[in-house]
Formats: sequence, structure tokens, C-alpha cells
Amino acid sequence: MRRSKKSGRNLEFLIITYLFLAIFIGMISYFIYFQMVKSESVINSSYNSRLDLYAEHVIRGDITTADETVLAKTTVNDDGSETREYPYGRMFAHVVGYTNNGKGGLESQYNFNLLRSHSFFLTQIINDLKNKKNIGDTLVTTLDYDVQETAYKALGDRDGAVVVMEVKTGKILALVSKPDFDPNTLAERWDDIVSDENSSVLLNRVTSGLYPPGSTFKIFTTLEYVHENSNYQDYSFDCEGELNVDGNEIHCYHKAVHGKETLKDSFANSCNTSFSNIGLSLDISGFRNLCEDMLFNKKLPGSLAGSKSSFTLTADADKGKIMQTAIGQGDTLVSPLHMVFVAGAIANQGIAMEPYVVDHVENDGGVHVKNYKGKEYGELLSASDAALLQDYMRGVVENGTGKKLNGQSYTAYGKTGSAEYNSAGDSHGWFVGYGSKEGYKDIAIAVVVEDGGSGSQSAVPVTKQIFDVYFNK
Repeated sequence: MRRSKKSGRNLEFLIITYLFLAIFIGMISYFIYFQMVKSESVINSSYNSRLDLYAEHVIRGDITTADETVLAKTTVNDDGSETREYPYGRMFAHVVGYTNNGKGGLESQYNFNLLRSHSFFLTQIINDLKNKKNIGDTLVTTLDYDVQETAYKALGDRDGAVVVMEVKTGKILALVSKPDFDPNTLAERWDDIVSDENSSVLLNRVTSGLYPPGSTFKIFTTLEYVHENSNYQDYSFDCEGELNVDGNEIHCYHKAVHGKETLKDSFANSCNTSFSNIGLSLDISGFRNLCEDMLFNKKLPGSLAGSKSSFTLTADADKGKIMQTAIGQGDTLVSPLHMVFVAGAIANQGIAMEPYVVDHVENDGGVHVKNYKGKEYGELLSASDAALLQDYMRGVVENGTGKKLNGQSYTAYGKTGSAEYNSAGDSHGWFVGYGSKEGYKDIAIAVVVEDGGSGSQSAVPVTKQIFDVYFNK
């Protein structure tokens, strides 16, 4: 009996011992995980007020383009005070960000990196002894100065967004959002900006702007129709400029009459009546699944934070809603970053790359401290689907609404869009696509010009200026 009690106590002791051992191992494992994976993101959190204490010992590092054009730097004044300067002001405002009244853009996201110094250790020791600050590390972006400048000037005084991405890597070469601001004078204007309920100058429209996609959404409608109909090449529709189904009327842009069209013709001509007709034939649940596979209603991968694109069509939707959604109207909303992500995947045989804007961090001697490489998201669409869309998007340029891009030294592919945003029929102009040329890396692009009318009138000329510069360097 005594032996039984003793055995029971030993078992209890053993259980408690293993329990504490498991807790200890768990704590050690999490500590290692935190140090290796999470620590930098926690330290770099905008909510970590202690991070700015680094500035007491380090002069904030520079931010540059890929070709070392300085976009942000810290000047030390005669009295020892420091001034953050942005040599190109508005041109890079949304992507580079600001450091006054809080932080935004890369200044916020990579605050930790900019406030660290990896100068030569002897230099750091000497500076510490002299009570002198060390030079912070430099953030080298993927941005191409010439492409950014061209995109900025091409958009002109119109509001909207432009984003250009390297297809094979996900590198962002240009990111322009308007209206913009001058980060050099932001502190002086801060109160006026935040007190103006209608001001959106701080909004990065590339990542956080949500627009009706208009006819660029026909990329997704086309895919769903092809998936549901193996005989899609036999599709035929006679466009009369208007389509009325149970009192729900859809018309083509400016009520253009396209006549008899195939699916490819409908895509090239951006025929609203044909695509509304297609929409009524689709399995809505399947359509929704396709769009969510394309990351609607989901966070985009990559380091650029932004808004989720929205697709709300459900199986019980009425015919009017279905007809509108099929042509990119209704309640569907999308960000330019999402559309360039999709365009890049189409150009890359269906494989999507995560967009990113920082290439590496280097110390004041040019030695790389940390490198960032392109990450493959995975297959966004099949290679056969990508090939079909490549063919259709080339047709837009050769025979359709993107003709201004035809006959150049490069080969362009794309889809235009005219996205109505009010009851008066006013439209934003869209272009989504990519360009290629032997000896150059393929680039994807998304352009939206607010109140620009048709995409062919407003967004295509912006695209052409950018392609002309990039493919003729």
C-alpha cells in the first residue's frame, strides 16, 4: 500500500516536471523566434515611442533611388540642430513619406533601419568618445528616377495614381499619387490639412485608393466565362450600343455600336453590352471564387500596406447588379497596386511576384547591411489563362482602345477602362497592362486618372510616355 502511494507521488512529480519543462522549452522557443523574426517589426512599430531615442545617438540615414539619387537626407546645422530635407519635394512624397507630425511612407515603415548605424566599429567608438553622433544607414529603394519623374510629369495637374513594377522581381520602379504634398513644408501646413475634411493629399492612392475598375475588370469576367465555357471561341454577340434586360439598361461608351463581335473583339473594343450579356450567363458563386482567388477581399502580399479590393456580388444579386459588376461598375472597388500585381502575373505566365520598394540597406561606406529580394507569391492564374489574356491584351493595343501604344519600339499589352463614379456618368480613366522589349526587363503598369473620361484618352497617353522613356534608355 505504501509502495502504491509512493508511486503515485512520483508520477505526479514527473507530470509537473514535464509540464514545467514544456513551458520552459516553449518560452525559449518563442524567445528565439522573437529575436530572429519578430523583434525588428516590434521595435520598428510606429507605436514604439522609445524608437526615437535612437536619434540621440544617430543622424538619420538617407533614402535614395536605385541609382543613388538622394530623396531624403538630414542636414546638420551650425547650431547642431538637424533638418530633414527632401530634394525632390512632391515628386516622391507618398512613397518616401515624411517625419513631421508623425511619420509616413518609407520614413515610417523603415524608421528603425534609418536610425541604426553600421559604420565601421572603430569610427563608432571614436564618435562615442567624442560624444558625436554616428551616421545612420542608407535606405536604397528600387525606384527608378527617370521612370518616376516621367510618371509624375505625365499625370500633370490631374489627380490619380501611377505604379510601375518589374514583372520578374516585383520591384516597384515608380509610385506616384496625386494630389500630393511637399514634405519640406508639411509641418507648416499640417493644421490646415488635417482640419480640411475634404483634403486627401496624404492618401497614397496607389496602395490605399479604391476605385471602380471599369472595363479593366473585364479581365476577370473574361476568365470566368472561359472557365465555364470550353467553346468560348464560338462566342458571338451583336452590339447595338445598348442592352436592356428587364428594365436594366447598359450602354457602350458614348453608345458606340460595335456590331458583331467575338469574345476577343468584345475585349479589344471594351464592349459593355457584350460583357453585361456575358455576366448574366455566369455562375455567380464561381465568379466570386475566381475574384477571391485573385485576392479581392484579401490583403495583398508584399511590404506595401494598403486597402483591400472589394468584390461583393452574391448569388442572389439581381440582374442589374450582375450586369453592372461584369463591366467593373456596381460596388466593385480596386486599388492600382492590386491591378499592377495582376498585370504582372499575366505577363509572368501566371506567376505573381510580391511588390516591394526597398532593395537594400547600406552603411555610410556603401557596405550592404541587409538585402531585400523579390519573393514569389505563387500561381495567381494558370499559364494557359495567362497566355489567353496576353493574346487578348495585345489585341486591345493592335485593334482596340489601346491603339496609341501600337507600332512602337516595344510591344505593349493592356486593358483600358472608363469607370463611372457618379450618377452623371463622369468617369475615371484606367490603363492596366505591361510592356516588353528585347534587352529590357518587362514592366507592368497601372494608371488611373481621376475624372479623365475614357482610359484611351487619359491613361493610355500617360502609359505611352512612361514606356517611351523606360524602353529607350
